[in-house]
Amino acid sequence: MTMTKFLQQAKRLEIQPYKKKANIEELKAKSIPFIGSPLRHPVDKAKVVLIVDPYNQTNFYYEFKTEDITFVEDFPTIVNIEGENVTMVKLWIRKGGIGVRCSPFVVESFASPF
Repeated sequence: MTMTKFLQQAKRLEIQPYKKKANIEELKAKSIPFIGSPLRHPVDKAKVVLIVDPYNQTNFYYEFKTEDITFVEDFPTIVNIEGENVTMVKLWIRKGGIGVRCSPFVVESFASPF
């Protein structure tokens, strides 16, 4: 009898070490939370891009300086219908930090007030 099944590649199991939770009252007093999928900024290494809803057609994103991030919380990963997953986090940004909100749009579908 010949063997017809082959070994499958093992998927990576990502386990993170336990981190002590931040003082939530102190975070609320000094920071504002933003939830999304983090990406490295394509040009500036001192910034992070946070995509709010990665699978939405009309998504927007934030840009923050990494020095303004006071705490990062893991959020549940989201999965689309094709089985692709996206890591989600809650970034606590210090009050007074500068953030940029970008809303891309197609010019021909933009309703003009004129």
